[in-house]
Amino acid sequence: MTPAPRRGAGAGGDKRGSKGAKRNPGTKGAAKSVPKGGANVRGAHQPRRDHQAREQHEPRQPRPAQGAGGRQGLGGEQIEGRQAVRELLLARRRRVRELWAAEGIEDHPIVSEILDLAGEDRIPVRRVSRGQLDTVAGTEAPQGVLARAEPLPEADLEALARPRRTADGRRVPPFLVALDGVTDPHNLGALLRTADLAGATGVVVPRHRSAHITPAAAKAAAGAIEHVPVALVPGLPAALVRLKALGVWVVGLDASAERPVWDLELATEPLVLVFGSEGKGLSDLAKKRSDVLVTIPQLGHLDSLNVSAAGAVACFEVARRRFFDPIAGPTTPP
Repeated sequence: MTPAPRRGAGAGGDKRGSKGAKRNPGTKGAAKSVPKGGANVRGAHQPRRDHQAREQHEPRQPRPAQGAGGRQGLGGEQIEGRQAVRELLLARRRRVRELWAAEGIEDHPIVSEILDLAGEDRIPVRRVSRGQLDTVAGTEAPQGVLARAEPLPEADLEALARPRRTADGRRVPPFLVALDGVTDPHNLGALLRTADLAGATGVVVPRHRSAHITPAAAKAAAGAIEHVPVALVPGLPAALVRLKALGVWVVGLDASAERPVWDLELATEPLVLVFGSEGKGLSDLAKKRSDVLVTIPQLGHLDSLNVSAAGAVACFEVARRRFFDPIAGPTTPP
């Protein structure tokens, strides 16, 4: 007899940071005033000539994309990693400004394909040393390729709430994933990859207090950002209220819920799965805005699953109910 689950796992519990991504801290608050005596006083920063010369040959790290009214956008201007760059070129969803390729990697099949795709679209290719590429990379393992592209377009929330049509003309109800304060770019990328593979029709991300599409997130997504529409909203609670008004069921994943995700009968209806932040899980407002709270039963000793692992379990349970009928067999996802 199978022992009863000891507790449930929500979408929190993982407190790891974004190890592997190079930090690019901005300047907070007002700029510091220059001390008396100008910039030549002891302790003042003096730019080095070799650094200035290097900047003439190496582009700067991309600034965060700006949306309407100067607001921070989704990002996604710098793509690193072979799979992510390959999907960027295959999707042809946005203009690619240039491609950087490290010397000595042309013999790898996927790199050869990347270079061929760049040639077909007349994308400028810069052959550089691995050291030069690593200097401008936003991750610790760019795999010898880096692309600069237009920022990712933001999807419209109300458009995501409408049914989609498959290639054979069937109407598929929306299956959305909403992230309530996920700040680790690796988790964001992994969730986007899961959303794509589970047949989700869109992702909802808050504009503030949330990870956006950094080079680390894009690499972890392995190209999913080129295929999954992402809506950037001012606040998640208000977005959930709007989705409910548009006929979308809001399902929150919470460790304290009583209903297991396997009993989610709403899986075939228009729905949005809401996953909480690392460590804290769902916020109180997100719980209040949810129509249903579900949990992932677990048998082990740890408190909860990592948010990206919990997201994979929940998303594929929805996919199983939607697209894999035990009698009729699998159906075509959107």
